[in-house]
Amino acid sequence: MISIVEKIFRYAEANSDKPALTDGKTALSYGELAERILSSGKILHERFNISRGDNVILSADKQLEFVSLYFACHILEAVTLPIAPDTNAKRYALIKSKVRPKLIVGFNDDSEDIMTAGLDEFSGINAESVNLNNINFPSEDSVADIIFTTGTTGEPKGVKLTHRNISSAAKNINTFIANSHEDIEMLALPVSHSFGLGRMRCALSNGQTLVMLGSFANVKRFFRFIETFHVNGFGMVPASWALLKKLSGETLGKYHEQIHYIEIGSAPMPIDEKKFLIELLPDTRICMHYGLTEASRSAFMEFHEEISRLDTIGRQSPNMQIAIFDEQGQKVPDNIEGEICVKGDAVTSGYIGMDNKAFFWGDYFRTGDWGFRNSDGYITLKSRKKELINVGGKKVSPVEVEEVLRGFDFVKDCACIAIRDVNGILGEVVKAFIVSDNPEKVNFEYLDGLIGDKLEGFKHPAEYEVIDAIPKTSSGKVQRLLLVSN
Repeated sequence: MISIVEKIFRYAEANSDKPALTDGKTALSYGELAERILSSGKILHERFNISRGDNVILSADKQLEFVSLYFACHILEAVTLPIAPDTNAKRYALIKSKVRPKLIVGFNDDSEDIMTAGLDEFSGINAESVNLNNINFPSEDSVADIIFTTGTTGEPKGVKLTHRNISSAAKNINTFIANSHEDIEMLALPVSHSFGLGRMRCALSNGQTLVMLGSFANVKRFFRFIETFHVNGFGMVPASWALLKKLSGETLGKYHEQIHYIEIGSAPMPIDEKKFLIELLPDTRICMHYGLTEASRSAFMEFHEEISRLDTIGRQSPNMQIAIFDEQGQKVPDNIEGEICVKGDAVTSGYIGMDNKAFFWGDYFRTGDWGFRNSDGYITLKSRKKELINVGGKKVSPVEVEEVLRGFDFVKDCACIAIRDVNGILGEVVKAFIVSDNPEKVNFEYLDGLIGDKLEGFKHPAEYEVIDAIPKTSSGKVQRLLLVSN
């Protein structure tokens, strides 16, 4: 398996003048990108003594310097730890304590025993001539990145990803979405998270042109970039789409012939929104993935082709295998619920500083997600295993309850968790937190009547609470632990 950085250099050798990156002000060809990677690598090695196996924390923002530094670390077989520039102090300290970095780039840090550098120290650097014969590309089994999870169900864990993992993932994703070197992609997702970083790797390993946008919040700039750079694809999370739709309505539909593909992921999307996109973009390949940082894009579906399966997360991705296991580690037949488990070259070998045996059933990584597969291979996701609510021995998916509640027009958002049954009979019962403009309607008698036979009786919430907002990560995942602590 050829590493992503080697693919970039090999593409640059044959297509030196092909546009690789632009932030709207400065543009780099593939040849110039390769030169900057080498120059950044030279500074890392000569000034900071960075070499194989060293951990480097990088402020991950959509800057040209970040891209060249990220791949320069890979050339040196150093390990990158991309984290958001606005990472809070507690998380930053936790990550630093777990990895003991040799160098921190882009953060103000007063640690006396750790070297620091600014991103500006790698800008405007002298070009280095590219000669592939003089470059030792990384081995496929060396660690490329350590990505820390968002910690929605506990303390963030550092996911080890080898060059084989990230290159395999890019290959699988590009195969399903059917990208080519002619595509021009806009990247508005954060590159500190698995999704955005993965889109960057997919595009550049494929010889595409990548247009870097700050975020979806600047809608005028978003559409101006689509027109100026002839963008024909991008990735987004459901929360990005909700913001884009709120601020621009159906404007995206004007570009239905130009936009060839969109990748959606990282959080669930309501079926009504999927159908809306199908009608708005009849000529666009709209692909939605299921995956984790540990097992990137394990499953995929395309909205137009699989319109009758929009209630599922699709089928296993190219070169990936998905199986459902029971709690004893045995595979279960189709249509039987269990834990969704994944194997393939894109799957992590585990977490740093942890005994990883508990996270695998044989070669299969245990996702912690609960669901089932039908006879056609389509997978239905019910909930996070840890979030399942055990009502008198019967398992309840909070997602299933939330979908029913969101069907009521006065429920703007909601999330369900398990609470102790005060009667001491069922062990746990469902509690629903609701965001509403009509809080007077949020009471047990009224909602219980509305739910009726839409849910079995044991799935009905036993308690409701009105709150201002549901706590979520930047990618839209509900942070249920914060609700538990309320």
